[in-house]
Amino acid sequence: MKLLLVEDNERVARFVNKGLTEAGHTVDHADNGRDGMFLAVSGTYDAIVIDRMLPGGVDGLAIVEALRKQGNQVPILILSALDGVDDRILGLKRGGDDYLVKPFAFGELLARLDALLRRSQSQALEPTTMLLGDLSLDMLAHKVTRAGKTIALQPREFKLLSYLMRHANQVVTRTMLLENVWDYHFDPQTNVIDVHISKLRQKIDAGFATPLLRTVRNAGYMLTDRPD
Repeated sequence: MKLLLVEDNERVARFVNKGLTEAGHTVDHADNGRDGMFLAVSGTYDAIVIDRMLPGGVDGLAIVEALRKQGNQVPILILSALDGVDDRILGLKRGGDDYLVKPFAFGELLARLDALLRRSQSQALEPTTMLLGDLSLDMLAHKVTRAGKTIALQPREFKLLSYLMRHANQVVTRTMLLENVWDYHFDPQTNVIDVHISKLRQKIDAGFATPLLRTVRNAGYMLTDRPD
């Protein structure tokens, strides 16, 4: 993997660079914010490890923000001696994917970086467009069509449909929907799922000859274009 390391502390940079190289990565290094910004926005990297406080008139968070404004979703691990909860939250809110406080063990840095790379590769393998019969969902454009007709969905409806399409022709339980669409790890005992399923069914099935969203009695729901 090709990585960018932006770190002004010579000892830390040498230590991290050596470890990453020994782990099989190719590493470009910048020791100030100005050069780090240039390499980050002009180069192509699989991940970036960046110190938050940098000389050169540009700090690490400014580089992270510049990349995110470009639409660059490269995984970014922020390094910093600032260890307060608010500091970590700020780093993540500005666009960092992980935040590691100095001093740190190189083994932890490598493990966190490997996790970011695995996640990035997994997302890259996911299709950006999903199809089921004449139903199409474009993840990047956030667009749904059926038989060429555009269907307007609310954000939660879109998330619900995308989950159902990823599990097309499979029974999806209420628990699966609560955990993966609503991020609930318990059943709040509400009819929120039924309401959203009903609204979604009206939008993607009403007016079309073949219903796609089916209720499987005592089991859950299934999105399918197969005959009953």
